[in-house]
This record gives sequence, structure tokens and C-alpha cells, in this order.
Amino acid sequence: MKKYLVCFVLIFGLKVFSTAQNIEFKAANFKEKKEELKQAIADIEAGDAFLELANQAIIDVKSPGDNFKKALKAYEKAQKFNPDNAALNLKIGNCYLFTNEKEKAKVYLEKAQTLDAEVDEMLDFYLGMAYQIDGDYKKALKHFNTFKDSKQNEIYGKFTSEYIFACKDAPELIENKKRVWVDNLSELNSPNDDFGPCISVDGETMIFTSTRANGHTADEFGEYDGDIYISYLKEGQWTKPENVGAPLSTDKNEGAGAFSYDGQRLLLYKEDNGQLDIYESKLKGASWSEPEKKMPNMPDMTGDETFACYEPLDIKVHFITDGGSQGGTNIFMTGLMRIANRRNAWGKGQSAGHKINTKFHEGSVFIHPDGKTMYFSSQGHRSLGGFDIYKSEWVEGQWTEPINLGYPINTTYDDLFFAGTASGKYAYIASNREGGKGGLDLYKVTFWGPEKQVLVDSEDYLLASIAEPVKDVHVASAVTVDKKSLTVFKGKVIDHISRKPIDAAIDITDNAKNEVIVETNSNSATGKFLLSLPAGKNYGIAVKKDGYLFHSENFNLPDDSEFSLINKDIELKNIEVGSKIALRNVFFETGKADVQPDSYAELDRLVKLLNDVPNLKIELSGHTDNVGSEQTNLKLSQDRADAVMNHLVKKGIVGSRLTAKGYGSSQPVAENTTKEGRQQNRRTEFEIIAN
Repeated sequence: MKKYLVCFVLIFGLKVFSTAQNIEFKAANFKEKKEELKQAIADIEAGDAFLELANQAIIDVKSPGDNFKKALKAYEKAQKFNPDNAALNLKIGNCYLFTNEKEKAKVYLEKAQTLDAEVDEMLDFYLGMAYQIDGDYKKALKHFNTFKDSKQNEIYGKFTSEYIFACKDAPELIENKKRVWVDNLSELNSPNDDFGPCISVDGETMIFTSTRANGHTADEFGEYDGDIYISYLKEGQWTKPENVGAPLSTDKNEGAGAFSYDGQRLLLYKEDNGQLDIYESKLKGASWSEPEKKMPNMPDMTGDETFACYEPLDIKVHFITDGGSQGGTNIFMTGLMRIANRRNAWGKGQSAGHKINTKFHEGSVFIHPDGKTMYFSSQGHRSLGGFDIYKSEWVEGQWTEPINLGYPINTTYDDLFFAGTASGKYAYIASNREGGKGGLDLYKVTFWGPEKQVLVDSEDYLLASIAEPVKDVHVASAVTVDKKSLTVFKGKVIDHISRKPIDAAIDITDNAKNEVIVETNSNSATGKFLLSLPAGKNYGIAVKKDGYLFHSENFNLPDDSEFSLINKDIELKNIEVGSKIALRNVFFETGKADVQPDSYAELDRLVKLLNDVPNLKIELSGHTDNVGSEQTNLKLSQDRADAVMNHLVKKGIVGSRLTAKGYGSSQPVAENTTKEGRQQNRRTEFEIIAN
């Protein structure tokens, strides 16, 4: 009986297999459906025309546009009429591999293989891609190696080689899983594409692009143009995204590129006369300004320029362009040239170099606020599959060899648009990996650094992914991440009396060079400001507004400084008798009274104030900490006040408007029990005594 059942199963299985026949689009197979057959053939021919254009664009490493979608739309009509044609299933699988629904390709390609394993030499190539996406690298390598011996490999050889290398490297990258969590931001995502996260340096504001339903007319695929959305991080949760509306979002395609480091400007791309160009919009109070071309008349750039980002000193822009010579879309940079002592003309676009750009597509670029770390996405550099995200450092005037950020940041799908917070602990990306809401989704990346010895086993849910709580709190040492050497200085500028916000000018000065390197403003509606200060400089921060005394801050940040975030409200005082201000960027050597050269920028601002208000009279006062004898401190403080007064007189200020007095340690503004407190007490001030 058992032998009979086995024979029955074998015979039945052969019968089922034999029914999986390749049915050609021929009249003999559809005698009763001649008109339907005619239409199906017409649909296939229409799809073939689009597919040829799309595949040629892939070979040429150019954008296929909507041609894969157009081909797919035509093929799916024919597929409903005859789903059992090997060539048609192959073509549909081909199309899906180059959409944001890559996972759908495998079922069509496997069906094509079942119907006719020799339908086309390209079947092995596309099956290799499908299995690579599925993470089945053994099968993928088998098909790629078979395809290498085909004639078509003469055309696709550069892709085959890249995919084979990737399939060999990927298992090790995945096995060495990085200590990061990658969580879908379901509160921000939609069933459509959500991408291009632009994050403020403090991590509290995000702008991104979405093709979700927006009230505009959908295209032939039922999809909408890209609009720009904004969300805020409040109590650990992102608020519901809101369309920023006009003038940023219009009835055409727009794409967000990056926030400026002060949070007051946005780079975006939009179409102009059939070409994509980079624009900039400024936040004026609560409203964004009409976007203007960021780099007008940039020499020798004739292609499309899309995703762009600033760098901290605000004189360079990095961007993606198809106008490079290495193939595909590449990363380029341009900077403001100094003409007549002003930076007012954009220089020629320059490639990021052969270490960064490949013969495939680079898809996005982000310069971290530390000013020396580039994160970018690329199809080259032996990715796990599709676009992967890489990191490179600026060392001795060039970018280092890129490092793959590894799994699970990178997957076999497309992973792009890295945007990190200033601390380096969090980042946001976009990916079309499985498990999302649809298309490209936004994801949050949380970095955790190397393993540590656990002392006490307890669960930390503060930063943990809900799906992966980590038992790693009471440890021998703090968690280490990729530390960033910079300081983020944020806060509000307000009136000292009314407490209302002030639209103030903020200058960041390199004190060593006595050169203003960044000019920005606090927001007119909120008074908020946000400054990113990479390590390696002595910064002077001047906050100025007509009718007010200026305010200054000093940040001396050595190269090895760790990340810090300072949140401080700045109160500007009216120019009235009794108003007093500390000159935080006036420096002396220890125990001496000679004004140091890096003080000149600060004192020049005081000279300007005195020239702008000719009736102003001030007292310059010197102050010390309580280290040493009071007699010594009184003399030192008087000598320093005199030195500042003499400097102002040399700059043309009439001596009768100035008084100098040393107070020693008698007027502290902080405790003398700490190093920081003593530093605050060692200061030079001025007080208005007449106006």
C-alpha cells in the first residue's frame, strides 16, 4: 500500500509540474480570445519600448526616470490575460528590481525559471539580484557566476563583478552586526516614499520629503509630487508631520536637502526649465522665504544638482550631480571665493575625489557638524546590495577610504540619506527595506559603541528599541560612541526687561585670525538661535542689536574637545546708564596685563559701539579670582583695565569718555571654589556711566 502511495505522489507531482508550461502569446493558444490577445501583445510592445529605455539607462549609469514604472504598468495588463509566459514574468521581475518594491521581483523571476529556464540569458543576472536582495548569497553567487559566461556579461560585466564582490563580503558584514538599533519612525512614515531627513544639530526639528497624498493631482501611477514636511521632537516623540506649504511645497516636485547648522536656512532642489537646481530658503520669523538659487552661475556645471548640504563654516556646499565624469551621479563641492575681501562668488564645482565617487551612483551626502566627517550613500564600494551608507574623514586635505557603516544600518535594499545629530549618538536614514509602511521609509539609528563587561544585570528601556530591550546599564564604564569634537550652543535672545524675543545679529569670530567666519541671526519670532562650533579654534561669539549693548561669549575648543551642548538664554540690555556687560573675549596672559591679539575682535566691537553712540561714556573694570593676595589682585585688575582703556584710545576713542578701575576679587559673579567659577570671575567689564 505504501509503495502504491509513493508512486501515486510521484505521478501526481509530475503531472502538476507538467502543467507549468510556458504559454506563448500566439493565436493557437487563444483561439477564442483574438481581440484580447491582440491587446495583450500591444501592451507588451508598449512595455518593451519603455523597458529598453530603462535598461539602457541602467547600463549607462543614468536615471531611468519613470520608464520602469511605465513598462510595469503595461506588462501587468498583459499578465492578467496570460500569467504563464516566461518572457513576460522575466520582464516584470526586471522592472520590480529597479523600484522601491524590489522584494516583489523574486516570485516573477522564479516563475519564469519554472516555465522556461532558458528563456533569456538575463534570467541568471536578475535571479542573482533577487537572491542578493533576499539575503541568499549562495544562490545569488551561483546565478552571477553562471551569467559571467554569457554574451550579455560583456555589457553588464561591471555590475556582475560588483555584485559578486558584494555577495562575498556581505555575510561577514552581517555576522559582525554593529551595536546600533534601527527603528522605523512609524509616526512620520506613510505608504508612499518618505525620505531626505534634514535634522537640526540639536536633534529637535526634522524636515523631510514625502510623496504622500497632498491634495495635488496624482500622476498616471496614482502617485503624488514630492512635498516638504516638518516635525518636532517633543518629550521623546515626533509630532504629526505638517506640510510646510508654499513657498517650499508647490504643485511640482521639491526635495529637501539639509538644514543649515543654525537651523534658519534650508537647502532644497526643484525644477527650473527642465533642469534640477539647488535652492535655499530662509526662515523669517515663522515663515520660510521664497527659495532662491543657492549657487547661481556656478561655472562648468550643466547637469542636474539635487541633494545638497552645508558645512559648518558656511562657505562650502556639497551636492549630488549627474554632471561628473566618473559615471552616474557623483558628489561634488563648491565654495564661496573671496573677491574684494568678501566671499561673494561661487567657484567651479569640484569632485569629492576617486576615493568617494565610483562608476556607479552616489545618492546622498551629509557633512557632520564636526566639519570633518562625511556620510554618503553609494552603489559602489561593495555594498550589501543597492545603496549603502559610508563614512569618510577629512585628513590632511583629502577624504579617507570610505568605511561601510555595516548591518543593520545597511541592508540588501537601498539605504540612503544619513543625517546625524551633533552628538553623534543618533542619526536618521531612509530605506526601502522590508517591514516598512511602503516605498522609502524614515528610520532612526541609535549608536551604542563596543561591548562592555556587565556588573549588574538590569534592563535599560530609556534608549532601547521596544523590540530589543538591552540589559546593559550598570557597567564598568560609560557607553562609548563615535565621539564628536564640537560644541552646540543654543538658546534665545531676549530683551532684559520685557523678556520679548529679539532678532539679533550673531557673529562667530576666529579669535586667532580676528576674522568673522559665520554671520547669522536669532529668529525674529522666537529669538531662538543654534550654533555649531567644531573643535580646533578659539571662538568669539558676538550678539548685536541696534539700541542694545552687545553680548559676547568665548569658546576655546582644542582639537580633542568632547561634544557638549550648552543651552543659554541671552539677555540684551538697552543702552542706558547702569547697563553692564562682560567682555568675554578679552584675554591676558596669566599674571600679566598685556592685551593679547586674539582680544582685538572683541575690542573692535566696543570701538564701533562707542563710535555709533558718540555721547556714550563707560567705566572699564578689571576683575580677578581670589587666588593670591588681594593687593596683588587689585593691582593686576587695575593694570588690565588701564591696558584696555589705552587700547581704545589708540583706536581713536577720546580718553575723557573712558574710566578705568580695578576691583580685584571683590565682585565675583561665580563661586571661586571651582575652576569654571574662577574663570568666570577673571573678566573685563564695561558699565555705561553716561549716554
